[in-house]
Amino acid sequence: MLLDPETLDLAQRIETILTDVPAEFEGQVKPELMQSFLEVATKPHPNVVSAGEELRALRRSLTEVAEGQGLLVGGAGTHPFARWEDQLIVDDERYHRIVDELQYVVRQFLIFGTHVHVGIEGPDRAIYVADGLRRYVPLMLALSTNSPFLRGVRTGMLSSRIPVYRALPRAGIPPHFGSWKEYSSRVEGMVNAGAIQDYTYLWWDVRPHPNLGTVEVRVFDQQTRVDLTIALAALTVSMAHQISALYDQNQDLELTDFPTELVDDNKVRAAVRGMDGVLLDFWAGRQIPAERIAATLLETLREHAEELGCERELAGVEELLSGNTGAHRQLRVHDAEPDLRALVNAIVETSRVQ
Repeated sequence: MLLDPETLDLAQRIETILTDVPAEFEGQVKPELMQSFLEVATKPHPNVVSAGEELRALRRSLTEVAEGQGLLVGGAGTHPFARWEDQLIVDDERYHRIVDELQYVVRQFLIFGTHVHVGIEGPDRAIYVADGLRRYVPLMLALSTNSPFLRGVRTGMLSSRIPVYRALPRAGIPPHFGSWKEYSSRVEGMVNAGAIQDYTYLWWDVRPHPNLGTVEVRVFDQQTRVDLTIALAALTVSMAHQISALYDQNQDLELTDFPTELVDDNKVRAAVRGMDGVLLDFWAGRQIPAERIAATLLETLREHAEELGCERELAGVEELLSGNTGAHRQLRVHDAEPDLRALVNAIVETSRVQ
C-alpha cells in the first residue's frame, strides 16, 4: 500500500514511484489495478532462501523510494479504513477491460494478497500438485489471515479480504481436475465460448500457470512482516514437494476429489475465525481445531523442508500459531489504542525490513 504520511490514507502515486525504482529491480515493481498500491515480485529462484533475500531487498528498496517521495508503504490484507470509491484505476488496457466487464465487482477490489509460484516439471504432475494443494487452501488462508478491518469497520472476520474476493467469477476453490487433459479441455471450452481470453483470467486460489511452468497459490492475505511471507512460501514449496513425491511413488495414484462445497465451507470458516476456529477434517470425518491440523502438517513437512533447504523458513510458520497471525496482532494493537490511524502507523512500522 502507498500511504500519505499525514492522513495515513492511500495515496494515488504509483506512477511517480515507478520512475524512481532502481534499475536492478526494473520490471519487479509493477502497477496493479489501482494507483494506490503495487505488486512486488521476485525473479525465479532455485530455493526459498535466495527468493527471501531478494524479497527483503525489494521491500527495503521500495520503502526508500517511497520515503524519498514523501510517502509511506505498508503491507496487510486490507487497508483498515480506505474506501474503494476514492481510488483511481491504473491506465492499463487489461485493467480497463476488466472493470468495464465486471463493474462494481472489480471497482471494490481494494484488497491485497500474496502469490507463491512453485516450479513443477511436467503438466500432469502440475495438475496432481494443484489438486493436492486444493484441499489445504482453507488452512493456508487461516494461517495468513491479516485483514480484520474493512472500510473503517471491525468486521468480526480475520480475513475481510475474502468476501470481497469471492465476488469475482472464476475465483475461489478450483475444480479437481485429475489430469492435464481434463484441465486443458475445460480451459479450451471457456476460451472458445468467449468467457475468457486465456487461462490467466482464471483467478482460483490454486492454479496451474503453464506459461511459467508453475503451480501458483493465491489464497494468502498479504503479510505485514516480510519474514512471514517467506515462511508461507516455505510452507507452499514444502507442501508441493510432498505431493510431488506421492506422484513419483505411483503415477496412476488419484487424489481424493473432496467436494468443492466442503472445501469452500472450510474456507469460510478460515476467513471468519482463522486459526481460532475448527476445520472439517475430510479424512477423519469430523471437525478439528485448525491449530492441531496445522501442527500435524508442519511435522509431516519437516523432512521435505530439510531436503529443500528451507527448514528454518518453514519453522517461521509456527509463530502464526497460538493466536499470533497478522489479524491477531492488528486486533491487539487496536484494542490497546482504538484509532485506525494508529493501527496503520503500526502496520507501516512492522512492514519495515529489519
